[in-house]
Amino acid sequence: MTAGIFNAATSGERSARLREWLASEPAEALLNDVYRELASRDKGVAKILKEKLDEIKRAHGQEALASDWGQKAEHMLMAPRLNIADALAWQRDAAKAGAPLSREPLASLKLRLAEVVKGVEDLQHQVMVQREAAVLLAQRVEVLSTKHLIEAQSGHAGLQADVVQWQAQALALTQNAVWPSVDLKYPSQLEVAGKQLQAVWDGFSAALDLAGLAQTDPAAALPSVPVWADEIRRLRGDTGKEAAPVAEQAKTEKTDKPAKPKLDPAQRQALREAASAAVTPVLEAVEKEAAEGQGKASAEAAVALRAVLKVHGKHLDTVLDERVHLALTAAGELEGWQRWRADQIRQDLVAQAEALLGQDKTPTVGGRKMQDKLRQLRESWKQTDQGGLPNHALWKRFDAACNEAYKTVLLWLEQIKKESADHRAQRVALIEEVKAFTAAHADSEDWRGQLRALHQFADRWRNAGHLSEKSFAEMQSQWKALFKAAAARLEAAQKASIERRQALIQEARELGAAAALRVDAVKALQTRWQTEAQSVPLDRKTEQKLWEIFRAPLDEAFQRKGSERQHVSAPLNAHDRMVIDASQALEAANASGDATKIRAAMAALDAALRGQAAAVLAEKTSPAPEVRAELPASGAASDQDAAPSDGEGSDMAKASAPSAEGQEVSGDTGAQSDAAAPPVAKVQAPKRVVAVRGDDRPGQKKTEAPAPTGRRDARPGERSGRPGERMGERGQPRMGERDRSGRGDFEQRPDRGPRLGDAAFRAQREALERAEMSLRKLAAQAHGETLTRLMGAWQERQADALPSTQELGRAVNASTRQVWTQALSSPAKESASTALLRLEMAAEVPTPAEQLSARRALQLQLLTQRNQPGPAETWAQDVAQVLSGPHDEVSARRLQNALKGLLRS
Repeated sequence: MTAGIFNAATSGERSARLREWLASEPAEALLNDVYRELASRDKGVAKILKEKLDEIKRAHGQEALASDWGQKAEHMLMAPRLNIADALAWQRDAAKAGAPLSREPLASLKLRLAEVVKGVEDLQHQVMVQREAAVLLAQRVEVLSTKHLIEAQSGHAGLQADVVQWQAQALALTQNAVWPSVDLKYPSQLEVAGKQLQAVWDGFSAALDLAGLAQTDPAAALPSVPVWADEIRRLRGDTGKEAAPVAEQAKTEKTDKPAKPKLDPAQRQALREAASAAVTPVLEAVEKEAAEGQGKASAEAAVALRAVLKVHGKHLDTVLDERVHLALTAAGELEGWQRWRADQIRQDLVAQAEALLGQDKTPTVGGRKMQDKLRQLRESWKQTDQGGLPNHALWKRFDAACNEAYKTVLLWLEQIKKESADHRAQRVALIEEVKAFTAAHADSEDWRGQLRALHQFADRWRNAGHLSEKSFAEMQSQWKALFKAAAARLEAAQKASIERRQALIQEARELGAAAALRVDAVKALQTRWQTEAQSVPLDRKTEQKLWEIFRAPLDEAFQRKGSERQHVSAPLNAHDRMVIDASQALEAANASGDATKIRAAMAALDAALRGQAAAVLAEKTSPAPEVRAELPASGAASDQDAAPSDGEGSDMAKASAPSAEGQEVSGDTGAQSDAAAPPVAKVQAPKRVVAVRGDDRPGQKKTEAPAPTGRRDARPGERSGRPGERMGERGQPRMGERDRSGRGDFEQRPDRGPRLGDAAFRAQREALERAEMSLRKLAAQAHGETLTRLMGAWQERQADALPSTQELGRAVNASTRQVWTQALSSPAKESASTALLRLEMAAEVPTPAEQLSARRALQLQLLTQRNQPGPAETWAQDVAQVLSGPHDEVSARRLQNALKGLLRS
């Protein structure tokens, strides 16, 4: 029977056979028998069977629940009147009881109930709409009765059609299938609205018929409408004699109405006792049903109580009236959550309305938000009134608060109106200004000025302030027409300029396509383009696009010419080849990632760049025959001041300027070379005429000593000599200053060697740039590894793991590292938050948001401490304080951010 469950050798096999047997859907009784046998043999396998039995029990329970709640839903749907509160409570209570609402038949029943509830709510909403429509129709009738008789007769047919249509719609509402299920107050409201409308319409129609009869029959009575009666009197030619009798008759009728008889205290007490006797039993029934929580019964009892109140409600005392109010409120709580929360929602709305103004009557929000908030609050109050009984006390508070807040809206509206008028006047003035501008520049050729003025007009129009949509639309069309007329001549000039530029572009293409590039023609063409661009401005994007099209063929021509020049250039010389080889070696060192190799390759490239210049300098300074020239008598110099001549003669002896390699050739060296060289014949060099001053200059007379080169009026402590004569430590000019010691010709400068070729120059420049970038990356990587090791040593508190002084950089010396080592060797102390703040101030790095107030306080404290070292001077000691404290992630991150910049300083 059980597929061999009890004959299985192991528990796993027994579980497998049990699952196979359960797949055959055995009977529940057999399952219970098997469970009793397995419970004592194998509890693990019996647990599987227990879960199956529990599932079957749950299914039976859910089927029973579904049947019970399905019957309740069917009863509610079949009832002649459906209570919305019961329908809402059915779904809530069924879900609490665990009924399967997502499965049939409860799913379809829930959908049907929701449709009926929605239909009832829609029907109630339509009743409210019909009631409002009846009021509006009555108002139309009242307004039409104040018009002339002809207008009233002409509008009678249309108004009659609207009244008939309203009556048909009201009748259709009462014939709806769910009409018996609506709240009891809505049928009475619709009936009252219909009666009022019918009464107003009957009175209006009768008065209109009487007025029509009075127009044709002079003996007919006048209508009761004063406007129509006056018209008919004027038509008959009456002077108003009959007006007095009519008024007197109306006054008599008014005074003849019987007054209400006053009740004596005994009768009033009797009525009050009768009302109390009639209301009390019904009231107690409502209170009992509400306390028991019976929704349907409490609703029926509440209906009965309202029916009794219609007769005896005006004679109840205060205590009994309060009990009635509380009972009806409790009964309404069971009829739906909207009614139950009506007063709570109203109180919340009252609080919101009163909060719109502060204690000093100042608005808490702006005008636009205040207007929207008031509209939302009143709409919410209207929706709340549809779901519950009115509360006049709360309504008075709410309406007073809204009216008080609306005063600020009125002020805002006035301000907006004033600003709108100002903005409109501003735009009107701008339109007039554009008209005047168009007339004044009718013949002007200043296109750039006109374009600038038009841009300014457009910006002023855009920033002229807010207008209403209607006003802005009217003025915008007028503005566009005027602005288009003002820009018409400029647009025509720009169009003509574009055509001329297109012609220049065509000429540029022809010049670029020519076999021989004519540079003079290109320059002339570019000049014409610039002239055209300066005379007539275009849109920036258009002008840039045209310029790129114009420049493209010329750039291609110059590039083609440069490439042809490179093709026909001479082969590389020995110097360029040496530089290119050194550059390639530097590229290989960059690829290796070794800083030592990179620096060695850079030194080799620098030697290659300087080697050829040194060779050329040696060739230039080799012994060669010299031709000495005699100096004039007035400017004769000694042999020690003589310098080698360059073969072309010299005005006067001068010390040669320093060469590019830092070497200098003094006058003594020239004298020694003269002694070593073979004797040559002295040739008189042609004497050049030099304009000099007379011999009365200080130091130029033979009887006077040479004047000092410094300033004679120099103050004590100042350096003597003119700024141009101040030299460096080795006789070289200071950086940034020109060497004014020699003022010879350009040919006297030492030769710096041949220029590098284009290929060699580009190769060495790119190699050096890549090498410098690689060194920076390696330095940053080494710096990051050092910081990581430092953070690790702090975390593990191992002084041996601290990086060496060389690895830490030049900002940390041996004594500083020793202090850090001692901080790591000692046990962890309390955290140094102040030291971290000082480190962040020294490194100028940001502080976490939660520590900003502490940093500001520390900065203020440091400002009061005079002659005390700042954070930038004591950062090493601050690091030692941080390392002596405990390690945590936040402090480690802050310390690492600060040390990134401090170790590089």
